[in-house]
Amino acid sequence: MQHAHDPSARRAGRHPARWAVAVPLALALLSGCTAPARTTASASPAGQALEALPVEEAGSGNDYDRLAQFGDWADPDGNGCDARNDVLARDLTGTVLGDDGCTVLSGTLEDPYTGATIDFRRGPLTSADVQIDHVVALKNAWVTGADRLTADERQALANDPLNLLAVDGPTNGEKSASDAAAWLPPDEAFHCPYVALQIAVKTRYEFFVTAEEKAAMAEVLAGCPEQDLPDGASATRAGASSPAPSAPVEVYYPNCDAVREAGAAPLRADELGYRPALDRGGEPGVACED
Repeated sequence: MQHAHDPSARRAGRHPARWAVAVPLALALLSGCTAPARTTASASPAGQALEALPVEEAGSGNDYDRLAQFGDWADPDGNGCDARNDVLARDLTGTVLGDDGCTVLSGTLEDPYTGATIDFRRGPLTSADVQIDHVVALKNAWVTGADRLTADERQALANDPLNLLAVDGPTNGEKSASDAAAWLPPDEAFHCPYVALQIAVKTRYEFFVTAEEKAAMAEVLAGCPEQDLPDGASATRAGASSPAPSAPVEVYYPNCDAVREAGAAPLRADELGYRPALDRGGEPGVACED
């Protein structure tokens, strides 16, 4: 009888029942809060493709060499025009072409990265206003799996329309080689399509993502639970089952006067004809600015 009135005995008798209710309730509440964050991104086609990508640590990139590893602009579809001009013709409206039927001399770009409208004019002072961005930057590709591709496959990646967008030049410079964890387009309305494009490219070429990159992509896709992948994104690795791309066009400028006469100034390191000898100061990787 004495033990029946012991306060500690009463507390001990009541706590198990209280915890039997409280613990499952807490777990249920926590589960209800966190489950959508885990499942929203993977519910979309883009999210499912992201989940299928392997997660690894990126390489250092110290051995990256754009021209040696990815080649120059090529003509993968065999239409006689290089991929750079093909993308300009695809993404700009009201385009005017040069006498060769390929070179885009002018047009209007509705820039996907900023939402701005840009009037493009090819020329020494204006060509850089619109640039062709590799959505998965080639250096990022190199450190997340492109080093395992063949030379033909890497050139296919560098000229693949799936991985190319005409965009605002300065904004492209700000992006540089960043992945989605470090950079997203200023226009938030393009975040979901942009991430879906990156996932599509990494799926096609069997690249991986870093843990930080995957988390950033999943966070974006959580806001667009029905985001599709671009058409053809699930195709087999480009270059593996299709003819090798045409050899890149050879372009040589003896000096900056020749670059300007061709309307190619300023000439950037990823453009035809660039040589370090033409780059005599100013912005690194840009020749014949003046």
